[in-house]
Amino acid sequence: MLIHPQIDPIALQIGPLAIRWYGLTYLVAFALFLWLGRIRARRNVLQGWKPGDLDDLLLYGILGVVLGGRIGYCLFYKPMYYLTNPHEIFAIWHGGMSFHGGLLGVIFAMWLYSRRTERNFLGTLDFIAPLVPLGLASGRMGNFINAELPGRAADPSLPWAMIFPTIDRIPRHPSQLYQFALEGVLLFIILWVYGSKSRPRGHVAGVGLIGYGVLRFFAEFFREPDAFLGFLSLGMTMGQWLCVPMIVIGVWLLLRRPASSSSG
Repeated sequence: MLIHPQIDPIALQIGPLAIRWYGLTYLVAFALFLWLGRIRARRNVLQGWKPGDLDDLLLYGILGVVLGGRIGYCLFYKPMYYLTNPHEIFAIWHGGMSFHGGLLGVIFAMWLYSRRTERNFLGTLDFIAPLVPLGLASGRMGNFINAELPGRAADPSLPWAMIFPTIDRIPRHPSQLYQFALEGVLLFIILWVYGSKSRPRGHVAGVGLIGYGVLRFFAEFFREPDAFLGFLSLGMTMGQWLCVPMIVIGVWLLLRRPASSSSG
């Protein structure tokens, strides 16, 4: 049985200034976005994208992730608490970010970017879809370092069952690493390969939505549900319920009749 290494969440401290590993994972995610985006732009699979477009695109994406992630968490997970304590909405240092809220924020940000630059909205989503998963993987590694979002109880005989001493002494699934591998690395490979060729507009984004939705839905079977929510109807977690519309929209994007033969 494995024991969580209990890594100090602070990577570097200089006087009162503390740099946390979790914050660094966001920087890694943004750097990967720029690096992969420039590779994707140079390949010119999607016509009209240049490496120089990435700076503005990243700025819009950062705003979408931060604002959408925080607002989504407040609305999806603790709406009544934040309704009665609205000042806490801005206290992001207390934690509380939602991937699904961040996704909605990024989609809205990409719509604004596409409108400002007169680009096709679905073409923009197709371009960024393969750039996201490795950033998600980086974030899940931050969750693992912080020993947060632990997995459900596991059979002690499972070779990789892990005890998180800061939580309890129960052997658990290291679900953060499951999500790192599935929603991060595996989804990146799928989208990078699929998106390396010209596809009907909206298809790369559709595969991304379906892929994340299915892989996250599966991973939730090993992740401990939020204590203040528990299991919802049909025995599903909030994370699983939020994946359902993602999958439905992804399928719709694949089945719709495209207005153009390829993304751009």
